Amino acid sequence: MQVIKAENLSKQYLLGSRQPNSVREVLTGVFARRSEPRHTLWALRDVSFSVSDGETLGLIGHNGAGKSTLLKILSRITKPTSGRASISGRVGSLLEVGTGFHNELTGRENIYMNGAILGMKHAEIKKSFDEIVAFSEIEEFLDTPVKHYSSGMYMRLAFSVAAHLDPEVLIVDEVLAVGDINFQKKCLRKMREVGESGRTVIFVSHDMASITRLCKRAIVLNHGSIVSDGPVEDVVSEYVAVEMGSRSERIFADEPQAVQSESVKFRKVRIVDADANTKGSFDIRQPIGVEMTYEVMSDGEILIPNLQLINQERVHVFTIHDVASEWSKRPKARGTYVSTAWIPGNLLAEGNFALNAAIVSYMPNQKVHLYVTDAVSFNVFDPMTGDSARGDFAGRMDGVVRPIVEWETTSI
Repeated sequence: MQVIKAENLSKQYLLGSRQPNSVREVLTGVFARRSEPRHTLWALRDVSFSVSDGETLGLIGHNGAGKSTLLKILSRITKPTSGRASISGRVGSLLEVGTGFHNELTGRENIYMNGAILGMKHAEIKKSFDEIVAFSEIEEFLDTPVKHYSSGMYMRLAFSVAAHLDPEVLIVDEVLAVGDINFQKKCLRKMREVGESGRTVIFVSHDMASITRLCKRAIVLNHGSIVSDGPVEDVVSEYVAVEMGSRSERIFADEPQAVQSESVKFRKVRIVDADANTKGSFDIRQPIGVEMTYEVMSDGEILIPNLQLINQERVHVFTIHDVASEWSKRPKARGTYVSTAWIPGNLLAEGNFALNAAIVSYMPNQKVHLYVTDAVSFNVFDPMTGDSARGDFAGRMDGVVRPIVEWETTSI
């Protein structure tokens, strides 16, 4: 069943405009508008999509893409300039800090006020009250006006209220960065629970790993329009490829200038899964194949495929080359060859990666025949549940690699 249906949503803002503060400003404004050009911004343009019950949707895009405007329309905070959005059931929303609470009221009073706004009876709110307070971990400050809360305390209570008052739709903007790591972990788990209970979740984040862990579907907004909508792995892979200026497959025959030397020419480089399918997004536990297709144009040279892995911070993670196959010390005759390097699962950390591809010789002399920077790219995500090195930890894990290592513990 469709819980959310957006039909041709558009939202226009007047740039530099403000509400008049006096009768004089109203009267002078009438004449000013006749002579002064009015600058407008379309934050959304003809946005249409639907979301079913139990679906967890990720919303991604650059700052200014229209994500927050769309959430405000869905949360009934603002109206669209044109089009319509229909939503079935209660909506719990967590947007920017400061939205949804009355600063002069205490935390306790704001819980009941938000429940009443959602149409809940006093008894219904009371039933969830203890759970809200326990989750937020601010019981000591419950009877303090929220204007005295830190941004972290405010966000803890706001998320707790939004998630625990039984909304049919939970909308969360990327505001969880305000909380500490342990609270982020609780929030991510709670959002997963909400989705698994059959309710609908819309989650906005710039963190592709979080989007891929939590969502089954994703939408990309760009300049107020939907440019991609589909399975989260496909959408994130495409988005990451655009962001990094690369892709999961590169066919050099399609390019105007051939990538070749006197000895060898690149045909294709692609990222593949265990079934040899081109793929751009991988579960951290899955092996990642890098397949290089190249044409040898002269006999007699020992040609070695070489790869350099670069992460999203442009840190050089490692360099690998063929040292074990039958061709590692054997000259190649003319013809077309396919070499595939397999990066094992449970080795890389989550994030975005690019690969520099090369063909080199080490004997009798060192020589770089071909070298392509950022030839292909891919994304690695670490699921919330599973047997990866993350375990039950849901917060940020630093490091360029994340291997599973053997542990031994003894009592002494």
